[in-house]
Amino acid sequence: MELQDRYITSVDLGTSKIALTVAKVEGENVQIVYYKETESEGIRSSSVFNASQVSEPLAETIKEAENALGIKITQAVVGMPKYPVRLESNTGKIDGRGYDTDITAEDVAELKRSAQDMYPLENPNMEAIYGAVAQSFSDGENFQIIENDIIGMTSDVLEGHFKIFIGKKSSLAKIDTVLKKAGIVAARKYFTADTTAKAVLLDSEMENGVAMIDFGGGCVSVSVYHGNIMRHYASIPFGGRNITGDIQIESEGSISKDLAENIKIAFGACMPEKLLNLSEKIIHIKSEGGEADKKLPVKYLSEIITARVEEILMAILYEIQQSGFADRLMSGIVVTGGCAQTANLGNFISELTGYRVRTGYPRHMYSFQGCEGVTETSAATSIGLIMAAKEDKTLNCAFTKEGYVAPVSFTQEPEPEPVVEVPKETLFEFEPEPEPVVKVQQPAKPKKNTGKVTWNPLGKIKEFCGGLYDTVHQEVENEEI
Repeated sequence: MELQDRYITSVDLGTSKIALTVAKVEGENVQIVYYKETESEGIRSSSVFNASQVSEPLAETIKEAENALGIKITQAVVGMPKYPVRLESNTGKIDGRGYDTDITAEDVAELKRSAQDMYPLENPNMEAIYGAVAQSFSDGENFQIIENDIIGMTSDVLEGHFKIFIGKKSSLAKIDTVLKKAGIVAARKYFTADTTAKAVLLDSEMENGVAMIDFGGGCVSVSVYHGNIMRHYASIPFGGRNITGDIQIESEGSISKDLAENIKIAFGACMPEKLLNLSEKIIHIKSEGGEADKKLPVKYLSEIITARVEEILMAILYEIQQSGFADRLMSGIVVTGGCAQTANLGNFISELTGYRVRTGYPRHMYSFQGCEGVTETSAATSIGLIMAAKEDKTLNCAFTKEGYVAPVSFTQEPEPEPVVEVPKETLFEFEPEPEPVVKVQQPAKPKKNTGKVTWNPLGKIKEFCGGLYDTVHQEVENEEI
């Protein structure tokens, strides 16, 4: 039974923040009525490792939303971990359908479920299938048929080829524990690589070929699309938290993690040579003890950030090359996630890869009022979860408390015109002339590779990634992520 007036609640469990979103759905219209980000603890590389640390702030945020909206939240849709996830292939087939039988959307859905259920996991006690994406179909005579075209064809045989996403079963169980401790249950669990892409990417980008980089706090993932189909997915357990840790290390342990994060947000940028007058600024960090105040030049800070971002991007570029679609990404790269708004990040990726790059904000498929942050790149995962859950017409995550008057109906905001190419970031180039500062002796700068990197650095990338991936699990175990 379809509900005419319902609420959808989403929970984004990120390494740096937990985001709670509440949307009121009226037919096809979606209004975001609540959005809040809370600092995250107990999550590493997008997976829960301490359920109590996660559930306590989530429970408080849920209570705040209930009081603000006059509703009772009973369940939520939630995203699955982005790392570790591996990609496998599988084939499903249905014989003896009847030569005069039309292929329906239900047949395709059943074939997809069969491909997931029948996939032979290496260790069923430890692994779980997070989802599947159809690559192509066959009717026994014609091959490489897309989903939209196979529906309506008449055939005795239906065969499909799928990409299967496999992750840890324990990670899903820990999500259930977190939500239970917070007083709700999971209505749906989504593998967010696809839902986030559909909230950020244009249809033309997914058709022509694009790589979406989701740059989060605890991990960075890449989803490659071509022909409106996700062709490849990969993730690495490095992200914004590592940049914050680098800043702490360079300060010789004299600043806290929170202060390092604030410095990164306020002054962090890639490409120190593009900072112009801002590069002359010195960040003065007052010491709480008897030690001398710490002085951190903005240009040196940018060099620290650029070095770590380049390391992460080299691993991502390797995965794009592995996808087999590196030369077919006509729409280039779209960067989303909490770290996507790092100044000059788009310019740096474009210079490093040769692709054109734009920042991926959530598309305006919804309306909102008074929900700060809901249009930023950090909200892309949350909006993707809401829009995916919206398609289930029977789903309702909350009910109105007695005596509460629900928000009035709203007018859907128009979809913006597609942007072919976003100009390169010029955040610092046009900043006003800063006040004169007294220059101080800069700390010794780390050695920097000044050589130009051109596209298709496959040999260099493979050499780098071999060492990178060998240290991943050790770093995770040592709690350095």
